[in-house]
Amino acid sequence: MPSFNLSCHVDQGYNFRKDVTVPVGYITKLKIAETTFPADTKCKNPMTPGTDLAAVAVLSAVSWGVGVTDTVYFAGQISASNRQEVQMLAYLNLTNVQVEFTFCVYNYDPVAKEYYQTFHCDEAVMKGLLEKNGDDLNISVGDDPSTQVQSPINYAFQVGIKPQPEQQELTLATAKEKKVQKNWGLTVE
Repeated sequence: MPSFNLSCHVDQGYNFRKDVTVPVGYITKLKIAETTFPADTKCKNPMTPGTDLAAVAVLSAVSWGVGVTDTVYFAGQISASNRQEVQMLAYLNLTNVQVEFTFCVYNYDPVAKEYYQTFHCDEAVMKGLLEKNGDDLNISVGDDPSTQVQSPINYAFQVGIKPQPEQQELTLATAKEKKVQKNWGLTVE
């Protein structure tokens, strides 16, 4: 069964260089339960490097089994203030595990010689639920600041999000002009 797994370059995500052609990704909106995380990290859009992009998280990895009910996993870096919010969520006994999010992962097309959107990148807000590992929610944040990119201060973060019971679409691409939309979530009647 096919799956989408991509390691993203954190340094390129924070410090975009036009002569470096590695995958980058961002979570651009994130709301968990009643907590809305600010997009407080300013980055560059790889497709238009003169344009700023506001991010909640700069991704280091993303994966999805490509199945309609498969969890989407994100790993990346978040700001110190967003770290505090994630820690608070971990301490609460959440009964509302609903997630709303938008994200975009970019890769470089060596044939077209430009970046393209390889995973999702739609303005539509995705609706999911925090995945559970046993009794624990699959969300965590590092205790110590990252040393990979030292300024601004940022912390390792990871989350697993499964779809809510409604049909949504995620886009996958292998090149600028080669993309497919896949269903994520099943509508329950």
